[in-house]
Amino acid sequence: MRRVRRIKRTYRKKLTGMSLADKKKSEDFYKLFKPQLTPQKMLKLGVFGGSYFEGKIKEYPKSWFTKAKLSKTFSVEKNYFRVKAGLSRKHWIDKGWIFKKDPLGWFQWYCRFSKGRRIPRIDAIQIKRWKNFTRHVSAVRKNCETGDIHCRRRQRQAILQWAYDPFI
Repeated sequence: MRRVRRIKRTYRKKLTGMSLADKKKSEDFYKLFKPQLTPQKMLKLGVFGGSYFEGKIKEYPKSWFTKAKLSKTFSVEKNYFRVKAGLSRKHWIDKGWIFKKDPLGWFQWYCRFSKGRRIPRIDAIQIKRWKNFTRHVSAVRKNCETGDIHCRRRQRQAILQWAYDPFI
């Protein structure tokens, strides 16, 4: 009987790519992920210097881009807080944060995730990265008066780029 259960478990893992324990863990990760901003709202406010998608926007709803601040090249003027925030793509690659499925990084993953795509292994990593970013939200709350959007502008731009509300 034990051997049959082990065989079924192994077969199920081959079919789904994950064990039941891993599936439960990934479902728990999904419950943790509660971004405060949609991709459309982020694009409208101004993120990544307007140049994140490198002009490749056909896979996304047109409505996301009607009021989006876009640019062919990075322009700090397109960012809501008019500052450069974040690390270089080279740094992302060096850290192992770029995946073949989403070569542009976290925001590309988030856009595709918000449209319904699920890849549990990558989703768990990206949701963990998003959750770890709350330390920056805490730093703004700790060091700035409520509503003072000029306090820690770089950090506010960064949390905006991670789908957190920067107007705390």
